[in-house]
Amino acid sequence: MLTALTNVILPVVLVAVLGAVLGRRFTLDQASLNKVQLYGLVPALAFSSLMKTTAPLGDIVHLGVAYVLASVAIGVLAWLAGIGLPRPSRGSVVASSVIGNNGNFGLPIALLALGQPGLDAAVLIFIFSLVVMWTVGPAALGSHGGLRGAALAVLRMPTIWAVLVAGLLRATHLTPPAAVLAAVDIAGAGAVPMVLLSLGIQLGRMGRLHLTRPVLTASILRVLVLPLVAWGVGLAVGLRGLPLQSLVLACAMPTAVNVMMIAMEYDADAEAVASTVALTTLASVLTVAVVVANLPLFA
Repeated sequence: MLTALTNVILPVVLVAVLGAVLGRRFTLDQASLNKVQLYGLVPALAFSSLMKTTAPLGDIVHLGVAYVLASVAIGVLAWLAGIGLPRPSRGSVVASSVIGNNGNFGLPIALLALGQPGLDAAVLIFIFSLVVMWTVGPAALGSHGGLRGAALAVLRMPTIWAVLVAGLLRATHLTPPAAVLAAVDIAGAGAVPMVLLSLGIQLGRMGRLHLTRPVLTASILRVLVLPLVAWGVGLAVGLRGLPLQSLVLACAMPTAVNVMMIAMEYDADAEAVASTVALTTLASVLTVAVVVANLPLFA
């Protein structure tokens, strides 16, 4: 565990701390940084990873199915655990438990813990997590757009289109010009450090924690229960080795900062969501270290 803390978690924390310092020292436009990540760097990383990955299509499908099933399972548990809470609070518990930070926390952790193959798998999980985020998030936190609005939100994400184009190119055995691939690789290489700096900036601007029942319930489900649920689901769908390790590691990530943005958009218990994001991120420094140290058990 000490090795996991120093070799995997500490580098991530230090870069995030740098982001927090920069965010407090300078006036940075977080909205613009998010657009650079969502519409430029992360799609490039997704495209580059899918063009290079040697994972069979069957493994990709199994990984996606396992992630979605684990998300559904923890969502049901969160809904049951929220019985007796007001509707907005219950929704915040569900959203905060289901939607993990598989982007600006999960990607660098996967790279440091499992190397390039682990990063490739983490990118695939991140793509599935975007679909989960933009369906579960608006549904749980009060979107008025319904399923149609959620579907449009997913289709507006360029990462989805980058994946589709990469899949089409691989299926037809076509290869873009070398200059295009090199440019995409350069942009993709900037995704991990940029999203990690962004995480630090976002966390550095948060206020104090509110340890209410919804916050504690969602935090326990997210960082303690979900990794075990993911392990069981992964075994049930036939995952073994690196795909299973990647699934468990991805499901050990803290609540995504984007949940707070969705809650603010729909005026849905944003204070509880913000506290859950901060608490799970702090707790995950230890819980993710435990998962990383025990990854051989999940092989």
